[in-house]
Amino acid sequence: MTPSPSANSMQETKSSSAPSGPTTQADAQIIYNLPFNDLLYRAHGIHRANFDPNAVQMSRLLSVKTGGCAEDCGYCSQSAHYPTGLKASKLLEVERVLAEARKAKECGATRYCMGAAWRSPKDRDMDAIIAMVEGVRALGMETCMTLGMLTPQQSARLADAGLDYYNHNIDTSERFYSEIITTRSFADRLETLANVREAGIKVCAGGILGMGETAEDRISMLVTLANLPTPPESVPINMLIPIPGSRLANAQPIDPIDFVRTVALARILMPTSYVRLSAGRTDMSDETQALCFFAGANSIFVGETLLTADNPGEDQDAALFRRLGLNAQQLEQPE
Repeated sequence: MTPSPSANSMQETKSSSAPSGPTTQADAQIIYNLPFNDLLYRAHGIHRANFDPNAVQMSRLLSVKTGGCAEDCGYCSQSAHYPTGLKASKLLEVERVLAEARKAKECGATRYCMGAAWRSPKDRDMDAIIAMVEGVRALGMETCMTLGMLTPQQSARLADAGLDYYNHNIDTSERFYSEIITTRSFADRLETLANVREAGIKVCAGGILGMGETAEDRISMLVTLANLPTPPESVPINMLIPIPGSRLANAQPIDPIDFVRTVALARILMPTSYVRLSAGRTDMSDETQALCFFAGANSIFVGETLLTADNPGEDQDAALFRRLGLNAQQLEQPE
């Protein structure tokens, strides 16, 4: 007969607090390498202690300026360095962005993310960006922007406009980073996160799995995020979508179990953060997604397009949610 978990292990699993003190690579490695059932048991207990385990936040992502980016990120369809066939476009008009946000809200999205393919925004574009933030907030939706690197002054302007989150992924480990990107450094990424945090905006930062990195790189990425002075409130975990023409067009897919392990580790190291199951869901089975939700993922992007990549349609997501008994998280009403 298999013994039941001890009272001590049950108490540890239900703990809602982050690991005491800085998380070391060695400690995180031990957690990541737990037997799969033990890892999921621990992650789910922490998830359940901090969130409704059957509620998933529905987010919508719109590309407000597409293509022509000066960065050479090896995974990206929008980099001007690679022949991906994507044409550059100008910044969308504010009213068009707000019209799309209204549609997203009507379809159940409570969080609206806007992304621009820039190395960093130019000051001449900031007025339009500010108007987008203010307009989406007026709809009662949570706002997020991803615009590349930010100065302290730009961060302050976005904070004054009421931006809730700023997304700036660190993508991978510091060790592996230069294999993927050479036009900006890992330190540049952390500097923008610090600028955003100093301005009072919540941080959204995660990475991409399946770029040829090792398990140790994935663990290191999460350890870096968990050890920031304040961990990100939002942690997107992306599965690489190989883009024809990009440097990573022929990258080997990550093993689904390894992907779920990474989601579980993110939940354990950052108990109160939203863990966002982001790009790559079109290549995930329903079973893989179900395991990710159990392991602590509690946000997805809805709609058929994710910036420039395909995303499962809303009918497909609704069908999966019905099968799993999951519900869309509702907008919080102001007190």
